[in-house]
Amino acid sequence: MEELLLLPGESVKDIAKDVTYICPFSGAYRGSFTVTNYRLYFRSLERPLFAFEYKEVFPENGWKVYDPIQEYRRQGIPNESWRITRVNERYELCDTYPACLVVPANISDDELRKIAAFRAQDRIPVLSWIHPESQAAITRCSQPLPGVNGKRSKEDEKYLQSIMDANAQSHKVFIFDARPSVNAVANKAKGGGYESEDAYQNAELVFLDIHNIHVMRESQRKLKEISYPSIQEANWLSNLESTHWLEHIKLILAGALRIADKVESGKTSVVVHCSDGWDRTPQLTSLAMIMLDGYYRTIRGFEVLVEKEWVSFGHRFYQRTGHGDKNHADADRSPMFLQFIDCVWQMTRQFPNAFEFNEHFLIIILDHLYSCLFGTFLCNCELQKLKEGVVEESVSLWSFINSQLEDFINPLYVNYSSHVLYPVTSTRNLELWAGYYIRWNPRTRPPGAINSRYKVLLAKRAELQKRLEELQREISNRSTSSSDRGSSPQPITSVQTVV
Repeated sequence: MEELLLLPGESVKDIAKDVTYICPFSGAYRGSFTVTNYRLYFRSLERPLFAFEYKEVFPENGWKVYDPIQEYRRQGIPNESWRITRVNERYELCDTYPACLVVPANISDDELRKIAAFRAQDRIPVLSWIHPESQAAITRCSQPLPGVNGKRSKEDEKYLQSIMDANAQSHKVFIFDARPSVNAVANKAKGGGYESEDAYQNAELVFLDIHNIHVMRESQRKLKEISYPSIQEANWLSNLESTHWLEHIKLILAGALRIADKVESGKTSVVVHCSDGWDRTPQLTSLAMIMLDGYYRTIRGFEVLVEKEWVSFGHRFYQRTGHGDKNHADADRSPMFLQFIDCVWQMTRQFPNAFEFNEHFLIIILDHLYSCLFGTFLCNCELQKLKEGVVEESVSLWSFINSQLEDFINPLYVNYSSHVLYPVTSTRNLELWAGYYIRWNPRTRPPGAINSRYKVLLAKRAELQKRLEELQREISNRSTSSSDRGSSPQPITSVQTVV
């Protein structure tokens, strides 16, 4: 690297040799950072992420898939109990939340600011989904901050009471804490903690025992070791068990099922959180919403769900995937979104007719989670996405998918939009997703075979659908013809009465 030309009287104070600079115009660059007594100087060592150079044009604009106002209106929001607030329009309330939030109607914006001070990362409870009939709600947030001294917030307590009051069907609210209870207790020493049932009247706290990002990262590492580049057939089952991967999938699915059941069968509103509310929380809310709402089981609905619960609500994609970072041992990396997609795949196996999309759709999403080809998963939150000009400078993954939908349609799909899914979450009903994790192993079936089968089935379905429509028209024509004959004038026969 060439020497920095110093100005008269300028001297170097410090040099950082491994720095990532995120340019608001052209994305992330890795290089060195020099501090002098006059200025800061950054020298790039590599090109930016490829997503900022990929300029393919597609017929569909994927950036327009998700409109928060439109999605909330689909759910019947605003109503007398819930309102849309713009208090975070400039991202001043919470810089990792979206600009558009839904909160209880009787809570003022000033109260929201006080509540934010009592929640980790300022992530207050906000609405994710509301039941169209019972009005039971799924809300999400981060952990409260009682600390070891048991600090309380009357505004936060009133807020959870308002969530319960918004649902006339129940006089209780369930708080689902994704963490193991021992972890939640340990967080008190760091200023965090959990909701005390003494402080939060009419609330019941449930721990779901889902482990943190570090445990999940280690489980993924073990899974990679046993599945790539080769598989030891003799010890496959014991090796798979040692990764604990399916145990984690089970706990996530089981937790989401408990949430969905409480909302659907119990007609009770729920609050869902983990520590910061951007990893395990979207896993649980997203899966519960898929179980409850058939819209999210369509291709467009699933895209909306990912944009809403993951992208806009601040899952740290940039850190969890390690975009542009060669340090694969980075402590911030973790397969949280991968686990969510894995859970969705498990559900598609149990309910093969309930999802409009096929396995290829899920695999494409995961492939481009790491490819850096599209801008969809580049940033940690909506604010960062805005600052980096991602929408203006890159292409959405949904543009690619929605421009060739025929490749992602499930030929067995039946629109059961009003049906609630209750997946079986026992380990014996779960299996390793071979089509993704070991698809490159030469002993597995090539992925192209499944995709070809989808297309054959779709063609057959289209043929049968066309034949059905022809038969329906034929029946309709016959019915019309018979009706015409029945209504035509008939000769009048005289009636004679014999006396």
